[in-house]
Amino acid sequence: MGRSLRLQFYNMVANHGIGHTESSRMETNAAHIALVVPPDRRQSATALAIARGTSRLLRSLGFACLSELSLPSGRRADLVAVNARGEIWIVEIKSSAEDLRADRKWQDYRAHCDRLFFAFTRDLPYDIFPGDTGLIVADAYGACLHCEAPEHRLPAPTRKAMMLR
Repeated sequence: MGRSLRLQFYNMVANHGIGHTESSRMETNAAHIALVVPPDRRQSATALAIARGTSRLLRSLGFACLSELSLPSGRRADLVAVNARGEIWIVEIKSSAEDLRADRKWQDYRAHCDRLFFAFTRDLPYDIFPGDTGLIVADAYGACLHCEAPEHRLPAPTRKAMMLR
């Protein structure tokens, strides 16, 4: 991901804080919609639809979202969301049960977020996902929080490294 896109994301998060007028919040919301990274052809149509719906949910909860963000560990998170309080959520998108079974790298994401979620379509059973993560059911048009993820607050140096990415 290019430095200029990261800088736009950082500025968007910084400008989304407390004390802005309602009109500036509306302008900030427009910036959320304009910040769309083109697909890199590695994701399926289902995964892209899940990402779109999940991003809409996160924005409605007051988060700024960025997809395919490289983490300090070298891994790449499907969605990273940051709110005005600096809380960081990572959402791992799963388009099938096989996708979940084949992927073991998601456990590394926990070291880079306050809460870890899986987003998936309603076609997948809930019980295949780990119990210590949050679950988001999504389609291309929206999403709902099926269960909240447990909080595990990041240490200050890790939070700083994530915010400066």
